[in-house]
Order: sequence, then structure tokens, then C-alpha cells
Amino acid sequence: MKPVIFGLSGPSLTADERAFFADADPCGYILFKRNVETRAQLRALTHSLRALSGRSDVPILIDQEGGRVARMGPPEWPASPAGPAFDALYEMAPISAIEAARANAMAVGLMLAEVGINVDCWPLLDVCQPDTTPAIATRAYGSEPMRVAAMGRAIIEGLRLAGVVGVVKHMPGHGRAIVDTHYHLPTVTATEAELEIDLEPFRALNTAPMGMTSHIVFEAWDRDRPATLSPIIINDIIRQRIGFDGLLMTDDIDMKALSGTAGEKAAGALAAGCDLVLDCWARMEEMVEIASLVGDMPAASRDRLDRAMATVAGTTPQGDIAEFIAKRDSLLALA
Repeated sequence: MKPVIFGLSGPSLTADERAFFADADPCGYILFKRNVETRAQLRALTHSLRALSGRSDVPILIDQEGGRVARMGPPEWPASPAGPAFDALYEMAPISAIEAARANAMAVGLMLAEVGINVDCWPLLDVCQPDTTPAIATRAYGSEPMRVAAMGRAIIEGLRLAGVVGVVKHMPGHGRAIVDTHYHLPTVTATEAELEIDLEPFRALNTAPMGMTSHIVFEAWDRDRPATLSPIIINDIIRQRIGFDGLLMTDDIDMKALSGTAGEKAAGALAAGCDLVLDCWARMEEMVEIASLVGDMPAASRDRLDRAMATVAGTTPQGDIAEFIAKRDSLLALA
């Protein structure tokens, strides 16, 4: 098995993708709007991915946060609010905000499980600053670390009860970036003491099953390499100081924050200590290069994968999506 998550080009596997994936045997797959049309189509797609891999628990990922980051949406699926709505409620009613976040995650999780998706790249544990890039600020759960952690915990639990694994992101924190990593490489000049604020939510949730890195240079830790490519940050900060021993994947290596070819970036991230590479755009030439440059998934990474997927093994999702949405909306109306 190759330590990579690949994207697909459309709503069903092409013949070329089927042949390539059967040969490369990637760890899993990630879906975007281009892959999503209807419930029946999406169930057929996820079924085909399981059949192709031969693994009933093959990770099938999606970014379904709410707000503008939602690959499944109206009219086929209900919309859900982004993080700031829950942060606003927390200001006046913390317990209600946590319950709203959990109900929302249950609704989202049930929606995903219904179509065969078992991993959601959510929640964000990034702590906002006054100048946080809108790419994060419009999605995050606030500027107070323990508030972010409390709602993040509720989201992970809600997803788990629905049979979906949550991915905490973007380790070791994206809140101090003032530019969007899709287009630029941010450099954070905060001191090591100041960065403790960014680490707090991740430390509080360091038993999360999966995590995702950020493509950000933190001068206090490694002046030369972004977190995704830095063995110092992955080993000393994420693994040791945060204490995270879950499955660690990169953010999308196609983002312009990273330089080099797709294969070079993938190999660099794995060498730095990431367990998995996330390559989202289904460009066959790039996927072939990645597969040619990375080896098989190491035993330690495979163990982390197995442990992560075991957290939802045998889960029978229960509950009514509409009821959870109604509960969420009645609580959010308090704000």
C-alpha cells in the first residue's frame, strides 16, 4: 500500500484511474465537488473504491466543514454553518455552543456515512488572531484555545458516533498565517512562548485519530522548512510537544506554498515524518510520479491507520439528520 491519498477526476472512475489505482494501491481517496452529484451516484462511487482496494475500511475522505468548505451541498444535501456561528453562540452560552457543534457533527456524519464516506477533514483547531487570513478566519472556531478545543472535541465525537473519523487540522496551527497557503508560503515570526497558544487545542485533543499538517514556516522552530516538510516540527513539536500519535497526513501538496514537483514534495513530506501524502487534483502524470518515488507504507504508519479506522469499526450510525439539524438550529438561534 502506498502512503498517499489520491483525488479522482469525476463522478466515476475512469478506465485509466481504475488501472492505475489497482496497480499503485493508494492508502485511500479524497472527494471534491467534481466527484459529487447525487446520493445514488456517490454511493456507487464509494462502493467502487472499496471494491477496487479490496479493503472495507479504505479511507474515503472529504472536506465537509460547513460554510464555504462543503463538497456536498444543496439541493441534494442540506447546508451547514461554518465555525464562526458556533463561536458567536459560545460567547453567551458555552454549553449550548458545544451541544450545537455536536449535533451539527452528527448531522454531517450521518450524511457522509449514508453515501459511504468514512473520513471528514474536520475540525479546524486553528486559533484565530486579529490578522488571520480569511481562508482560515471564515472557518475557524475562535481565538480562545480552550473554546476551540471544546468545540473540536464535540465535532470529533459527533462524527465518530455517525461512523466517520475526524481529522484535526492544521497542525501545529494556522491562525498566525496572514496569507492563504493555496497561493503563498506564510512565514510566522511569533516566539516559541507565543506559539504555545496555537498548540493548546492540539495538545488538548492529542488523542484524535487523524491530523493534518500546515504548509507554514515557523521561524521559532525551523527557519528553512514549512511544517509539512520539517522533521523538527513533525517530530519535536507535533509528535513530542503536542503528544500526537495519530495518523498524520499533509495538507494538499498541490498548494503553492510548497515548491518542487508533486513527487518531490510527496517524498519530502514522508521523509520528514508524515504518515500520508494528500494529493487532491487527479492529474495522472503527477500521481504516477508520486507512486514512482514513494515506497510502501511503513509499519508504524500502517498501525496508526489501523488504529484510526478502528475507532469507527462496527459503528451503526443512528439518528435522524433532520432532528440533529433542528437541534443545532434551535441552539444557534439563541445567538
